[in-house]
Amino acid sequence: MGEGFVGVTQLPASVTDEEILRLDAAGVRGVRFNLFRSGAEQLDQLENMAYRVHELASWHVELYVDSADLPQLKSRLLSLPAYSIDHLGMSLEGFETLLELVEAGAMVKACGFGRVEFDVVDAMRRLLAVNQHALMFATDLPSTREKRAFNNSDIELIINNIDEIHHEAVFHLNAQRFYRLKNQAHANG
Repeated sequence: MGEGFVGVTQLPASVTDEEILRLDAAGVRGVRFNLFRSGAEQLDQLENMAYRVHELASWHVELYVDSADLPQLKSRLLSLPAYSIDHLGMSLEGFETLLELVEAGAMVKACGFGRVEFDVVDAMRRLLAVNQHALMFATDLPSTREKRAFNNSDIELIINNIDEIHHEAVFHLNAQRFYRLKNQAHANG
């Protein structure tokens, strides 16, 4: 997509160090774990892969996980060097654990509003109250499995309901820092 954009990818545990470094040079900044659909198979590789990609390329782990599963995962997640959680955690069950993880340094993507059935504005406000540096806007494109795909109204929802003092951080600065971008206009992975 050009300069200033970064990628997050899924990789098998057998990926070589050379491939990780090649992907890093191409703009990849994280490895995604789909714990929502793949469960235990991916979970078995989580810590090893998280440390490996972080030490090798300063990547983070992106977790597609339901907040309902976070209480059981909390101790494992707290040990990871850097990670983000997609779609505001996807549910209110376990949301208190999500807030605890955010307080400890977890990042959360404000995206996939069509995937959730809770008040996203309230969720974002609660996350920002715990850590103003934790929330990052993302489009979640191509949004292939959502009930409702990304829409510009998602941006307007944030602008119109989140205190203006957080706009630059949510739309730019938090992701710029997390994805290791330097003075780039677009930081949505």
